[in-house]
Amino acid sequence: MRLIAPQDQTLIGESPAFLEIIDQCSRAARHDRPVLVIGERGTGKELIAARLHFLSPRWERGFVQVNCAALPENLLESELFGHEAGAFTGASGKRIGRFEEANNGTLFLDEIATTSQSAQEKLLRVTEYGTFQRLGSNKTIQVDVRIIGATNIDLPTAAGNGNFRHDLLDRLALDVITLPPLRHRQEDIMLLATQFGQRVAQEREWLSFPGFSSHMTDALMQYHWPGNVRELKNVVERAVYHAEDEFDPISIIEIDPFQSPFRPAPQSSDAALSTVVREKSNAVHAAKPTDYHQAVTILEREMLKNALMHHKHNQREAAKSLKLNYHQFRHQLKKHDLL
Repeated sequence: MRLIAPQDQTLIGESPAFLEIIDQCSRAARHDRPVLVIGERGTGKELIAARLHFLSPRWERGFVQVNCAALPENLLESELFGHEAGAFTGASGKRIGRFEEANNGTLFLDEIATTSQSAQEKLLRVTEYGTFQRLGSNKTIQVDVRIIGATNIDLPTAAGNGNFRHDLLDRLALDVITLPPLRHRQEDIMLLATQFGQRVAQEREWLSFPGFSSHMTDALMQYHWPGNVRELKNVVERAVYHAEDEFDPISIIEIDPFQSPFRPAPQSSDAALSTVVREKSNAVHAAKPTDYHQAVTILEREMLKNALMHHKHNQREAAKSLKLNYHQFRHQLKKHDLL
């Protein structure tokens, strides 16, 4: 299936909540200042960011996207600001960062709340002065970039907890667009479902899309859609792909494809981590170390390593699982030489 770029996708809706967001987006697109797009997962933050760019005076320039959560902390700054050869281990040549790539255009920073304090400090400088330095260089580079940030967390609360800089939040929040979840857009559910169904019908080379049965329509309307538009799209596509007859209305819905009597029992992050810690503790006990401090150090290090591994090296999530704040967690990583 061909991937559809954000600028090629259509925002669809007729609910008052949706139309209000479209109006706000159109107003914000006119100016040249940063915008924050806030919303639950699957609400269409990427599509709104693309709309902001392509309705703006910069529409003919680059629209560069970076998922901040997809990159480890030590690589994110290099991705954003670039680096010189030898700036760090593995940096064999000079690399142009995304800010330079987006010069005179728009840089969309998805999951901006996951950026490190160091990266936030550099982002603040770019928003304030339009300047930065590549990693490993003392040369100042000037750029003209409009920043659009997106996140699914409450940034004022994150700033209050010390996880996001207040001054950066102030600079980015000239306009804040908060997207309504699908459960607050009831009028749009069947409109979207029909569009998604028609796309799959075309892919299957059906003569037409037969629509949905009344039973399936009721099921779609009554579900609360925690995954929002993205989840609705997946459910409808699954239903149309599994349909046997192109002339019968779609009538079988499978919201949770993992539902099975043989599904493994769920295990919480805390329970999984406790299991690991218990196993490591037993291993330490079995080894019968004679040095108490050495045994504690081994256990602490293993807890930190396994928390990082379990949360795919997302330090903030790992810190939360250990009931530490971000700065305490970073201190422990440095203490055990894990940075």
